[in-house]
Amino acid sequence: MASSRSSEEVSVLFADITGFTPTAERLPAEEVVVMLDEIFSAFDELVARHGLEKIKTIGDGYLVAAGIPKPRADHAEAAARLALAMRQALAELPVASGLSLRVGIDSGPVVAGVIGRTKFGYDLWGDTVNTASRMESHAPLGAIQVTERTYRRLGAGFVLEQRAGVVVKGKGKMTTYVLLGERPEPSVAGTRYEPVSSR
Repeated sequence: MASSRSSEEVSVLFADITGFTPTAERLPAEEVVVMLDEIFSAFDELVARHGLEKIKTIGDGYLVAAGIPKPRADHAEAAARLALAMRQALAELPVASGLSLRVGIDSGPVVAGVIGRTKFGYDLWGDTVNTASRMESHAPLGAIQVTERTYRRLGAGFVLEQRAGVVVKGKGKMTTYVLLGERPEPSVAGTRYEPVSSR
């Protein structure tokens, strides 16, 4: 029997390991599994440390939510910090040499729940999930791209670059932001990003 719950304030993070497919094609299947397990285990530890919810892995993709099942006011900031930590962790893993992480984040309403009769799995549905995936697939290589909705929920403690007029499949032109990092010190409101041309 289906069981679901709507949440209005959630940030969804979708990460993809770029360079994984060509690397996997050159290696025996057993080595590929070991490599992916080591990478995802590192991500799992970070998700637990940041208090977020891992939803699932999809091939070399990794889906996380902030703000469910327990609501939190700082869900966008929590997702942003996790994305930065995941990118850094991948860069430091010897097994991940030559790989990089591309991440998309969107914030808004989702429906979360369990459906099906066998092999039950907790999952997310809604436009926020789809948009987070689009942010990842349209992000520059190795970048963390967030939507306007996520940007508005981030505090001044983050450094972002604006990308205007990004053409996103199924969405048309969007203004998005590339997350560069956290500011070492609090900043004056309104100076969170430096506008750059769409790439």
